[in-house]
Amino acid sequence: MTITTCVFDAYGTLFDVAAAAREAAAEPGNEALAELWPRLAADWRDKQLQYTWLRAITGAHADFWQVTQDGLDWAMEAAGLDDAGLRARLLALYRALSAYPEVPEVLSALKQAGKETAILSNGSPGMLDDAVTSAGIGALLDDVLSVESVGVFKPHPSVYDLVGARFGCTPDQVLFVSSNGWDAAAAAGYGFTTAWVNRAGAPVDRLPWVPPHRLDDLGPIPELAQRL
Repeated sequence: MTITTCVFDAYGTLFDVAAAAREAAAEPGNEALAELWPRLAADWRDKQLQYTWLRAITGAHADFWQVTQDGLDWAMEAAGLDDAGLRARLLALYRALSAYPEVPEVLSALKQAGKETAILSNGSPGMLDDAVTSAGIGALLDDVLSVESVGVFKPHPSVYDLVGARFGCTPDQVLFVSSNGWDAAAAAGYGFTTAWVNRAGAPVDRLPWVPPHRLDDLGPIPELAQRL
């Protein structure tokens, strides 16, 4: 089937999740972050994802904003940081994450090729609205889909069901793009054609499914969508 719909994960795929800690570290008064920010950013992201999985497994759902705050609290404690002002600043920066440089051009090319484009994210609607607005990409997206409408985080199949329900497409008409190997793998198991944007050069996750396309960044996505 021809690809009609290109769907992107948000955090780490379109939006740079390390940007909040990196930008905070460059601000006056945050010298304590100068050497700590890469570890803080990594721990924050790791705990954020781990908490989504644990909440999904146990049925203890909370929205992604709560999970994001919980992950930051763990990361700050691990780094020995006890600073309410810094915490507030990091969270504010996270609400306005920058997009990766290639994002506007990639989305524009997909729209020009007649593809429908969307975000499918663990993010809560308010978080996603803030990030899309900050990045200035709202006009390049046909919709922004949040797991909050089903009350469980990825990779639960009900999350991937949202794409077909919204766009009236079958799974084999969807190109799903994620920087999370586990997400790209699970979406492949669901039936989407998937592309894993492996920015960090990580090994392939040992799961029953493997994303068929692996990229260093989003640049090749428009050509891939046309070729499939």
